[in-house]
Order: sequence, then structure tokens, then C-alpha cells
Amino acid sequence: MKKPKITLTLVDQLGTQGCHRGHKPGDTFDFDTQRGELCPMAMHVAFPYVDILRYGGQLPTGSAGDFRFCCPDADVINVFQIKVTE
Repeated sequence: MKKPKITLTLVDQLGTQGCHRGHKPGDTFDFDTQRGELCPMAMHVAFPYVDILRYGGQLPTGSAGDFRFCCPDADVINVFQIKVTE
């Protein structure tokens, strides 16, 4: 079974401070080749979702029509979108 391509895109920042890692809305990361560039806190949250997708699972669709998750830093609150490309 071929692994699907997973991309993580920063789509919004809801906190009062900028990202400590320097991420900005519009930044996109290929999970396989760029995950080392992603903030470790955000990666910690993303990994279980990526794992679900990699093994054929589905994530619930949110109000924006896609799946999103937030980094755990309450001062930053980066909102990431996960996309799967076959």
C-alpha cells in the first residue's frame, strides 16, 4: 500500500503573539520531506492525525470543509489544515 502525500498548511493564527518558530499563515509543509521544519509542539499534535490518514482512516470535516488542528501554545494558536494527495 502506497502512503498518501500529506501536507500541513498554516491557515490562521488566533493568539496574541507571533509563532516562536517563525511560522506564518501560508506556510506549507510536506510531512515526508519537511516535518523537521515544523514546530515540535505542532508536530506532536499533528502526528496522530497523520497516522490515522496514513492507515486509511478518515478525519471529521469541520465547518471550513476540511480538517484543522491547532498548536498547543495558547499565546500563539497556529491553526493548521491537513490535506491528503493520492
